[in-house]
Amino acid sequence: MREESAGQSVILACSALKKMYRRILVSGGDAMYSKSDQLDSATGKVLFIHLDGSMELIASRLEKRRGHFMAPKLLQSQFDTLEPLSALENFITVSLEKSVSEIVSEIEKSLHLEKCFSTAVSELDAH
Repeated sequence: MREESAGQSVILACSALKKMYRRILVSGGDAMYSKSDQLDSATGKVLFIHLDGSMELIASRLEKRRGHFMAPKLLQSQFDTLEPLSALENFITVSLEKSVSEIVSEIEKSLHLEKCFSTAVSELDAH
């Protein structure tokens, strides 16, 4: 990855519901052709954050969104597709029962970051 070679960190938001998608994020596109279930040595460089919440909680949040591409009627398919993260994957689980600022704080602690998202979080909490 270009950012890694430049000594930069990257935060990427995506669903990565399937283990194969997560393997590609860790190991690159060649992971699609590997028959091995092993993750490569780059696993420790990628931290997956599993935002955990009930279907009811997530559905209620989706209903409140305006102009978002994710239609609430697709939520069941997302839950059906999700392949739980395994012990071999580098991940944390964060409860969606918490406020946005608590979620961000927990993620920052896991990433060992300073409070770099405080302005964005304040704006999200206001909505």
